Amino acid sequence: MKFKGIIKKESGRFIHRYDIQYETEDGQEKIYEMISRDKGIDSLERLNGRGPDAVVLMMHSADGKRILLNREYRMAVGDWVYNFPAGLIDPGETPEEAAERELREETGLRLLEIRDKIGESYSAVGFSNEMNVCVVGVCDGEIQTSDSAFEEIEAAWYTREEIRDLLKTARFAARTQAYCYLWSRYTE
Repeated sequence: MKFKGIIKKESGRFIHRYDIQYETEDGQEKIYEMISRDKGIDSLERLNGRGPDAVVLMMHSADGKRILLNREYRMAVGDWVYNFPAGLIDPGETPEEAAERELREETGLRLLEIRDKIGESYSAVGFSNEMNVCVVGVCDGEIQTSDSAFEEIEAAWYTREEIRDLLKTARFAARTQAYCYLWSRYTE
């Protein structure tokens, strides 16, 4: 594919829609619709050269026997979905600072230790250029409800056995589902 250009089609408060123009190997025009948090994409470099928009928190108990998940009402699908705590990185914030803040805002828990920070990945590469950094760590404290009236979040700790059962019946975000499957089956 050869990038030919990008045209902004619509802007919302948080999301902006673009048509990306490509030329296929056999010379045909291909228009690809996508959304972004970036309101000013005007080049291929701007399309794929940005830093992370958000953090995803893969939090474990200190003994490693439980994993933290949010059960959250996601308006885009009109249903409850299991997901890791996550959120946008505010301007001027590092991913580590955003992780600590988002964990506290969504669950009331305290970040004790960051054990790893996984490099940038795409949230939904099929239709968006939004990028995340995954922070793997340990947290503790007493779970509290989200401090935002605009989010319906029920945070809870889960054992490997509980995760194996949940994976059979509940809806998950894809990244969370994959990680939980591997964590529940292949670590002890």
